[in-house]
Amino acid sequence: MPLLPDLRRRAGSTWRLLLRELSAFGAVGAACFVLDVGLFQLLYTSGSGALTAKLVSTVVSTTAAYLGHRFWSFAHRERSGYRREYVVFVLVNGVTLLIGLALVGLVRHPLGQEHALVLQAANVASIGVGTVIRWFAYRRWVFREVAAPAPGPAPAATGTPSVATPSASGGRRVGGAEPATSGA
Repeated sequence: MPLLPDLRRRAGSTWRLLLRELSAFGAVGAACFVLDVGLFQLLYTSGSGALTAKLVSTVVSTTAAYLGHRFWSFAHRERSGYRREYVVFVLVNGVTLLIGLALVGLVRHPLGQEHALVLQAANVASIGVGTVIRWFAYRRWVFREVAAPAPGPAPAATGTPSVATPSASGGRRVGGAEPATSGA
């Protein structure tokens, strides 16, 4: 029954990786949350409008979040090009920004709330909703999973050492899982 230990090992490895990603995502998110909330409060109490403060704080915290996620949270995932990743990252964050602006705008204008604490509560709620959306979107569309090598017959031993090659997309593989090429 070699299948059962292998399955257990793979499941444990998957959970550890998921926990590592989630922990790093949370740490980067917490730092960017503090940046977003702090900058929003600073701008709003300095005379900026609520929507302007939300827009600026989100753009600044989004850029910091991309850097943290690319180089820490999802550093082990395939690199499909900074331009593609950043564009998709910005699109995902654009959607969550619109949700945040809508929520803050709803509280501020139709509900007529001007108190900084009430607007900050709306801001925090919008960040919470956006966080859930971003977690799933980053894993699915921005920082994609490393493609598993296609199952096939094991390469014949030729006596020549294997040479690691980078993936076709220029990305890197996790834990030395680069496909090896035979000397043929």
